[in-house]
Amino acid sequence: MSKRRVFDIDFDDVEPEVAPVSDAPLPEARRGPMASAISENAAALTERQAAETAIRAENDRLAHEYIALKKNGQIVGLIDIGSVKMSKLIRDRSGTRDPELEELKASIRALGLSNPIHVEEVEGGFELIQGFRRLTAYRELFHETGEARFARIPATLQAKGAQLDQLYRRMVDENLVRRDISFAEMAQLAMSYAARTPEIRSSADAVDDLFASAGRQKRSYIRHFATLLDALGQDLKFPEVIPRATGLALVRLIEGNDRAAGQIRAVLNARPDRDAAGELAILRSAASGGAAKPAVSKAPAPKSSSKTTIKLNRPEGVAKCTASAGRFEVLLDHDFGAVDPRRLEAAARAFLDRLKG
Repeated sequence: MSKRRVFDIDFDDVEPEVAPVSDAPLPEARRGPMASAISENAAALTERQAAETAIRAENDRLAHEYIALKKNGQIVGLIDIGSVKMSKLIRDRSGTRDPELEELKASIRALGLSNPIHVEEVEGGFELIQGFRRLTAYRELFHETGEARFARIPATLQAKGAQLDQLYRRMVDENLVRRDISFAEMAQLAMSYAARTPEIRSSADAVDDLFASAGRQKRSYIRHFATLLDALGQDLKFPEVIPRATGLALVRLIEGNDRAAGQIRAVLNARPDRDAAGELAILRSAASGGAAKPAVSKAPAPKSSSKTTIKLNRPEGVAKCTASAGRFEVLLDHDFGAVDPRRLEAAARAFLDRLKG
């Protein structure tokens, strides 16, 4: 049996060689088509979600901005003339035909409406706040022509829920810029506001509340006309034609004589067919002490529907004079209220006497 030979092997202490580290990027591991599709789909989904979030944020911002504009009555749109109601606010208008309406209709025909009406959204339509004459003109134009352009009217839209006093004040603000509005019309508006606002205890309080931007003297005149309208009630058919001086004289008469109001009403009721000029003559007679004598007067002259407008160059500026049935108006940049009443009366008498000639 042979013996196994054993060899002793000596290993040198040699450090193993290490490959140098390279700065070059490692090659990307190869990705399968399924992994690539999943990755691309996830990236697209993330982008779409980000875009949808941005769109929702923009829509929310625009919605809040729209609501704020609508609340302030700054959104303008076209609305059906038949959808506008006029029941929430009692207007200050008389039942007589507005002599300026035909001019407004002619302007709308030629140029369109430059100043939209103002409405509040209500159940089933809109409630008129400002623009009675403009809406009336559109309705008449549509009735007369049948043209589709008059079936819808430009309007600023206000969200529903505005307080009644705010709506009345908007209407008052519009009326104050009209030169032709009478003291009786302003007084009627204040009386209507007082009747529909529980916290307003009297017409005088309503005048102070609604016409706060008017001068103290003007508010005093409006309060006096409210007293006149309250005393004569529905027996007045044309209160808008009563001049300031006549109205104030009638108030003094009524406050100084308990029977005066009844006497004036009796005279008015004795002339049911009277026109504006006839009613004004009765009131002037009453103011001068003749109301208790309802004399039979001659039949009034036929009322003309014609209207004449002339312009006169004056040192104060251009005076626009408008003549129509029962009314003669002068529009001039001049404070006629500051003129001595005696001079005004003399000028008015001379004017009327000259017309007779």
